[in-house]
Formats: sequence, C-alpha cells, structure tokens
Amino acid sequence: MTVGTHAGRVRAHVTGAASAAVRPVLEAPRRPARVLAAFAAGIYLEVRTDLEPSVIAVITGGASRLPNSVLLSAPLPHVTVGDDAHVGDGSVELGRLSLRARRWWDPAPPLGPVDPARLAAVTLPPPPAGPALAGHPAVDLLAVSCASGRLVGAVTAAEQLVGLGPGLTPSGDDVLAGLLVTLRHLGAATGAGQAVKLAGWLAAAVTYDARTRTTPISATLLHCAARGQAGPEVVAVLRALAGRQALEPALRRLHALGHTSGADLAQGIAIGLDAVLALGGRR
Repeated sequence: MTVGTHAGRVRAHVTGAASAAVRPVLEAPRRPARVLAAFAAGIYLEVRTDLEPSVIAVITGGASRLPNSVLLSAPLPHVTVGDDAHVGDGSVELGRLSLRARRWWDPAPPLGPVDPARLAAVTLPPPPAGPALAGHPAVDLLAVSCASGRLVGAVTAAEQLVGLGPGLTPSGDDVLAGLLVTLRHLGAATGAGQAVKLAGWLAAAVTYDARTRTTPISATLLHCAARGQAGPEVVAVLRALAGRQALEPALRRLHALGHTSGADLAQGIAIGLDAVLALGGRR
C-alpha cells in the first residue's frame, strides 16, 4: 500500500483482485459514483454508466464474493450512504482509498463436458429453511414451463418474479439468477441446446429495463447471471453437480447465504437442473 495526496487529502493507494465482470466498467473513462449501501465487510457503489455492472461491490475477505466484486486486503474506508466516489481509468476512488485491480478471477468458469446420466441420478435436497417463494404460482409456472420448453409461460413467470420480495436482492431475482446460471452452464456442459436457448430468451426478458423493476444491486446481479456469472457458492454447486467436487458441503455454503438468498438461489438451480434434463430428453 502506498500513500499519496489528492485534492488536499491523504489518499491510500491499494491493489486488489476483481471479477472479470467489472473489467469493462473499471477500464472505461472515469465516472462519478455514489455509495449505495455500506456494511462492515462490503460497500456497494452505483456508477453513473449505461454499462453493466452498474453496481460494484468493494469487499473484504469476510464478504460473499459476488460476481460484481472487487476484493481488497486493506480495511474498508469509513463511508456513508450517499457519499461520492469515482470509478474508471482502471481504479476505484472511495473515501481515502484509491483501489486498482491487479488480479482477476472468472465469475463464469466453464464446467467442461458433463454426462447427462450423471445429472439425472442426482437429487438436490431442499435447504434447511425453505425458499421464500415456495409454492408461489409464478415459481410453479416457471418450473413447469421451463421443463416443458414453453417459452411464453417461462417468460411470463420470469417477468412476474423480477423484483418480487423485500431486501437488496429480492427473492424472485435470486430464483431467476440461479436458474439463468444453471441453464447456461449445465445446458452447455450436457449439450442441451434448448436449455441454452431458453436461458437467452429469459435473460433478455429479465434484464430488459431491470433497473426500473428491482433494486440497483439486484438488477446488476441479474445482468451478471444472464451472462452465466455467479458467486463461488453457486459455481461450487454446479461443479458438484458435474462431479467436480462434493455436493453436500457446496450446498451448505450456498444455503448459508443471506436470510433467504441461498435458499432462493438453490431453488433456481433446482428448476434449472430439471429443465436441462427434461429438454435434453433425460426426464
């Protein structure tokens, strides 16, 4: 870490590791941003840009590594909601910090080929605390329509779920995010082209004007999921389904996310798994 001055105030220059999803915004021309939310382990910045992700999470090691994150080893600066920041020209300027990404990780790592028969033999146990929207008509319609390839029903249900529920990431958005990532990755890994096409149609439906239909943070995460980008907890479950690691510990880590986010994401993964198998002729 180095220390310099900027506009009469001391500025600490630090480096970090960032998701490749945020690279276009970080490397774009410098733009103003504002603090959208601030927690002990993470600060969310809303950038004034038409690019996505328009919300960037600056986090420490104690936070969940969302696909729109920049991870730093230094302590977070003290900021409050509404404070000014700047993002672009390769760095994030936040409070007294000037943060530059030196390492990158892939939030959408490919799974490689997966035998559909292996997936067909997997049973996903329900989370200890059920998903917030269990039994909701839109979720049921989404599951049935995806598995049967009924595009109109799937899109109708997805549009009803965008922004549904309280919190920074409403439950409906979490279900959709888990579904989109699963359709893209498992569909590609098993050669289920219909599942990948379905993901494309649903992605277009849920990201269209998402910034006006849900919270800024959740809109960004929907855009990430539409491209197959997810946090490590979701990626780990997909890898476990593909036989790359143990399933039970991966599910435990996913279910532990947030109040209901982990359970809601798991519900979306389960819907996506069923759809991939059904559209691939395995169910």
